[in-house]
Amino acid sequence: MAGKRTYLDWNATAPLLDEARDAMLSALALPGNASSVHVEGRAARAVIDRARDKVAALVGAKPANVVFTSGATEAANLVLTPDFRMGRSRLKVSKSYVSSIEHPALREGGRFAKEYAVEIPVTAAGVIDLEAVDTLLSGHDMAAGLPLVAVMLANNETGIVQPVAEVAALVRKAGGIFVCDAVQAAGRVPVSIDAIGADFLILSAHKIGGPKGAGALVSRGEAMMPAPLLRGGGHEKGHRAGTENIAAIAGFGAAAEYQRQNLEARAESLQLKRDRLESAMRRVCPEIIIHGADSLRIPNTSFFSVPGLKSETGQIAFDLEGVALSAGSACSSGKVGESHVLAAMGFDPKLGALRASIGPETTEDDIDHAIAAFERLLARLNRQGAAA
Repeated sequence: MAGKRTYLDWNATAPLLDEARDAMLSALALPGNASSVHVEGRAARAVIDRARDKVAALVGAKPANVVFTSGATEAANLVLTPDFRMGRSRLKVSKSYVSSIEHPALREGGRFAKEYAVEIPVTAAGVIDLEAVDTLLSGHDMAAGLPLVAVMLANNETGIVQPVAEVAALVRKAGGIFVCDAVQAAGRVPVSIDAIGADFLILSAHKIGGPKGAGALVSRGEAMMPAPLLRGGGHEKGHRAGTENIAAIAGFGAAAEYQRQNLEARAESLQLKRDRLESAMRRVCPEIIIHGADSLRIPNTSFFSVPGLKSETGQIAFDLEGVALSAGSACSSGKVGESHVLAAMGFDPKLGALRASIGPETTEDDIDHAIAAFERLLARLNRQGAAA
């Protein structure tokens, strides 16, 4: 670990913000349980309420519609269920329709049985196939129950932004429920639950500079909610049992408030640095494939393939050069496997790919370091090819 280290894996997790750390330390000093009615309990409850306000504001939602969870994976498993309630009445949901490029937390289908989970294809450009969505929903048997559709706002590997408002309109026309994973988009581009038209948004604290182990399911209204995944006490209005992790929630709220400020200026800065990195890589390696380069992307993400370079080899080589990046989603216990996103886009699933994702603290020097590391990696690859 000696020498300069450059962190280009912000999509896996963002470094903890000072503001989030301070909020967490302050919350850790509180002795009360947020469910207690005494002074100490009310002080703890006030911390959660303030954080709820801040997380809601990040996505244009009402604070009452934010349910805190242990992370985005739990939020996904909470909402991907055939068991919904409208007030006291049960809503019958018969099938889930999940895009082929979703994070594994959603691709696994949540609480739907495998036979009731349908995959939605994407185009070769990595964008959800709207015609396929329309066709699937037009053929849905409403007599069996409502359809539930899940499509992410921005892909965690390619960074490609999906036409979620258009998807929401199709789901609304079909009388279904629309779930949008906004984990990678929140804090990087403006996110509004009303503008998207989603019934539910999924958020994660550690992707925006908050702590690991906190997330949220945000609803557009209070009437329709999924049946609880965790049952017990009446925490989170009965939607998620378990004593609240006050410190993590406080850190989540502080990070959400930070990300709402100067968002557009940060996004512009991120894109300039990302584009400079990609331009340099193209100059050094004209045959490089930058996935999603011709599509609308969040400004911090570059997912690229170099012919002849395996994902694991490239990741290790960059790490040895002092650059931390990934081979896609950081959700497989450190394993480097084939990208289901590239496979969904029609690429050979064995094609190696690397993801560089930057953040506000990424400097021009960091970009220079990554470019130099790439040049040395490519030179070694070319020498090996010549020797063979």
